[in-house]
Amino acid sequence: MYNACVTVIGGGLAGSEAAYYLASRGVKVTLVEMKPKKFTPAHSAEGFAELVCSNSLKSNDIYANACGLLKEEMRILGSLVIEAADATAVPAGAALAVDRERFSAYITEKLRALPTLTIVNEEAETVPIPQTDGGRYVIIATGPLTSDALSKDISALCGGGLHFYDASAPIVAKDSIDMSRAFTGDRYGKGTGDYINCPMTKEEYYRFVNELLAAEKVELHDFEKREIFEGCMPIEVMASRGLDTLRYGTLKPVGLFGEDGKRPYAVLQLRKETVLGEAYNLVGCQTNLKFPEQKRVFSLIPALKNAEYLKYGVMHRNTYIQAPSVLNRDFSFKNNSKLFFAGQITGVEGYVESAASGLLAAIKIADEILKRPTHVFDERTVCGALQTHISTPQKDYQPMNANFGILAPLPQRIRDKRERYRALAERAIEAVKAEKAKEQ
Repeated sequence: MYNACVTVIGGGLAGSEAAYYLASRGVKVTLVEMKPKKFTPAHSAEGFAELVCSNSLKSNDIYANACGLLKEEMRILGSLVIEAADATAVPAGAALAVDRERFSAYITEKLRALPTLTIVNEEAETVPIPQTDGGRYVIIATGPLTSDALSKDISALCGGGLHFYDASAPIVAKDSIDMSRAFTGDRYGKGTGDYINCPMTKEEYYRFVNELLAAEKVELHDFEKREIFEGCMPIEVMASRGLDTLRYGTLKPVGLFGEDGKRPYAVLQLRKETVLGEAYNLVGCQTNLKFPEQKRVFSLIPALKNAEYLKYGVMHRNTYIQAPSVLNRDFSFKNNSKLFFAGQITGVEGYVESAASGLLAAIKIADEILKRPTHVFDERTVCGALQTHISTPQKDYQPMNANFGILAPLPQRIRDKRERYRALAERAIEAVKAEKAKEQ
């Protein structure tokens, strides 16, 4: 056992969030991270909280989007991840997108500055089981790409594991985009014109889709179609559902108008990857195509004809445990109240949701160590609704993003969706502030 009150295994979003919350409140924490000695197939940078898929943390609108509301709940509770995202944000309309390198560097610097935090760079191959009657705690936050040895040990501890496939989108250099074939702007004029829009005619769209369907894909030997998570569906899989599927989804032109004032037949949006705007992400274009095929197929979009690819999209397997069978609402292990799990390995899906689980696990542990009143988050809050999701028995447990549908209904019926969401958000914020006040 590592010499600390709390040992956190994994330096991703959930692990970084948990370690910072506890250590910044004087709790002795050991953060165990195998990078830079060993990397997963999707990781390449040495810093903590590396973002491996998109650079977007989704909507920042508190009153219209549950993920935006979750961010606000986390701000109230003192989230390092949301603080870092706000500090390293890049223009992205109503979304909160970040400069990946600055985001990771911000969190890494904050963690390394904590005197009560010890960082150990080594691979944890087994779960360090704490004594239930002792004063030590363990948080497993190794993410969906947990190393093979530790994954095997977790699987044995939890009675098996589940998995699905996740994918990321390509990134291109800004100066290689043909702006004469593109225009800037956000849907319905919202935001400050942060997206680059790459329009297609009807002929260009159907040619793109047909070539996308015919392109060579990377072979995944144990791949099964049912294991693809809907939230990160590869664009070629979406296209296989019908020739017009992309035009009503990823490439929908709704709310976008070119310089001629007309709406294109289809549009691919590009979002800034960095503060300086020298790199752009192909929004919604997660893919499992072979690298040369990505370049060939996406170059059929006129604005990307000569695009330079700074990073190609990749697909990888994500693992999560059968949380309702083994975890309590506070993310503690049913067979050991001093052992916690956090992050995507628990079955929450998304950057913000993963960080939130680490924050919630840390809050529970801090309540016990610091002997302060216990925080209780119910389904009026997104935090509480996610806790309910990971602990409620269900026949087909699947990863879950934040959404208004998992919140407890309002006592009164509000027909207008915008007004209903606003009422749900105001109620949630009030509830979280009441829990935060317990720390005073």
